[in-house]
Amino acid sequence: MKCVIIDDEPLALSVLEKYITAFPVLELTGMFDDAIEGRRFLKANVVDLLFIDINMPDLSGLELVARLESRPMVIFTTAHKKFAYEGFELEAVDYLLKPITIERFEKAVQKAAERFELKKPKEKEESIVVRSEYKAIKIALNDIAYIEGMEDYIKIHLLSSRHPVMTLMSLKGILEILPENGFSRIHRSYIVPSMQVKSIQNKKVKLLSGTELPVSDSYVDFIEKWKNRQT
Repeated sequence: MKCVIIDDEPLALSVLEKYITAFPVLELTGMFDDAIEGRRFLKANVVDLLFIDINMPDLSGLELVARLESRPMVIFTTAHKKFAYEGFELEAVDYLLKPITIERFEKAVQKAAERFELKKPKEKEESIVVRSEYKAIKIALNDIAYIEGMEDYIKIHLLSSRHPVMTLMSLKGILEILPENGFSRIHRSYIVPSMQVKSIQNKKVKLLSGTELPVSDSYVDFIEKWKNRQT
């Protein structure tokens, strides 16, 4: 987490800097003894976590945080308990009373790390949706073993099931909705996921599942492309 310290006390800055360097999860990107300068930095840079004193000349930590349009996670540091309520009103992660011990600092960092993980955008499972037996079925791309063409239908063979999904679609049509760099046509009747190919020999593709599929002359360039990706 990229973090910044704003505190008008040199000793407090020094202590917090020392503590931050002891935690690999934290990266100190700015340290300011002036609230105005600190605010300028926060406006111009992406910061995940802010350690900020409350009692400072010109601009208090509470005022500074309240005025931020894009607000990082905040841990207030102060010698006064009376501001705790205002701090939590601003959704502060924690409120550290000076002198701050390393043990109490660690607890605050743990809270911030947990909140940071929750704020991270979750990776979407890459998938496609096809119609089969009058239903829309979602299929994860990493569950596809291979795809087989059968005249007007295709069979999507799955790693997680012995029963393929059949849908009214052509191989050309399914290729248009699959990621180009992940799936390749190797035959007029077959599409394979590149990550499922274990080996290629004598124009035959062996998949990780053990299935062997032929490579036709029309798609023989797949063999060289696959070999080049392995080197």
